[in-house]
Amino acid sequence: MLPAVVAALLVAAMLGGDRGVGGAAQLRLDVTPAAALADEPVRVRVGGLAAGERVVVSAEAEDHTGQSWHASATFVADATGTVDVSQDAPVEGSYSGVDPMGLFWSMEPLAGDASYFAPVWPHLRRDFPVWLSAAGGGREPASVTVRRDWTAGMVSFTELSPAADGVRGMLVLPPPDVPRRPGVLWFGGSEGGIGGRYDAPLLASRGHPVLCLGYFGAPDLPGSLHDIPLEYFASAAGLLARYSGGEVAVVGYSRGTEAALLLAQLHPDLVRAVVVYAPSSVVHAGYPYTGAAAWTHDSRPVPRGPIPVDRIDGPVLAITGADDQLWDAATYTAELMLALGDPSHRALVYPDAGHGVGTFPYLPSETVHQGRTGTQTHGGTRAGDAAARLDGWSRVRTFLATV
Repeated sequence: MLPAVVAALLVAAMLGGDRGVGGAAQLRLDVTPAAALADEPVRVRVGGLAAGERVVVSAEAEDHTGQSWHASATFVADATGTVDVSQDAPVEGSYSGVDPMGLFWSMEPLAGDASYFAPVWPHLRRDFPVWLSAAGGGREPASVTVRRDWTAGMVSFTELSPAADGVRGMLVLPPPDVPRRPGVLWFGGSEGGIGGRYDAPLLASRGHPVLCLGYFGAPDLPGSLHDIPLEYFASAAGLLARYSGGEVAVVGYSRGTEAALLLAQLHPDLVRAVVVYAPSSVVHAGYPYTGAAAWTHDSRPVPRGPIPVDRIDGPVLAITGADDQLWDAATYTAELMLALGDPSHRALVYPDAGHGVGTFPYLPSETVHQGRTGTQTHGGTRAGDAAARLDGWSRVRTFLATV
């Protein structure tokens, strides 16, 4: 069944306006492929139009709360009566310029929280639908459902608990018939909970064992970012190494980049590479601020100040939005690269992106976040974040596959 918004658009298109050339001939809406991994593009084409005729192409999806998100754009048919979204720019709509997946990342909620689009967790549902429609000229509209997959093949999900496994998280393993690639230990920042739940199955589908790690703000874990033992991250990396042949890369986001860099510094024999999104080059205090430390090592607080990186034995890839307004990630990135001081490390700085610079593309990014201490402005634009994610994700995938 079509969602209510799409159905209403189709009815309105049938009832209103000029009947157009060919009377009520139905538009043709083709999407290829009809099912693909959530980080892969699709091609959207509309046919059955007259040359120069306008058509509105819309996309709609539901997040994990059941809230509908919607985007639309108006295109003008070419001389053959067709529109190819991968080649044609809309004359008006939710996004501008030529962008094959603009209708996907520019979706906004019809009501409620406009932070970021969060589908049902992949371990609960392995895909989510996006409903596309084309309407205009009084012609009979067309619609199609596109399936966005989190997994390809028999990816497995195993919940980990401190009591049974020593850590809280989700272990996501590749299909047995896919060549094995380095393991990825993934964790987020000050939002707490278990990070990387959407990213992990996309990487696992391509051969990476992934451990999505929680370190506070989840059951049986501390309630805030205070006095988190770095030994906890080392235990998680050691657990993951058993599934990856000993090869482990670490991905951290925001406050999690402090732990990622400290882990690589303390355990160069265990960490092969590091990816840091919206990173810091310094150790900050705990969060929310109470004066307590964020991290401990050997039961002692890790002091605030520059993060030591002289013992890191592997490449570091930093991905940053130049317009990050949550903190000055661009300056931190420059300081980090200077401290690392080797061309094997690389920084990608995207001019119109903010704190939502990562990770995989084609979903709406978060430009404002309701954090634990109130509303946080992330900076950047959805278009800037979308461009950064498109370029950055392909580089991260290549980086992780070749460490």
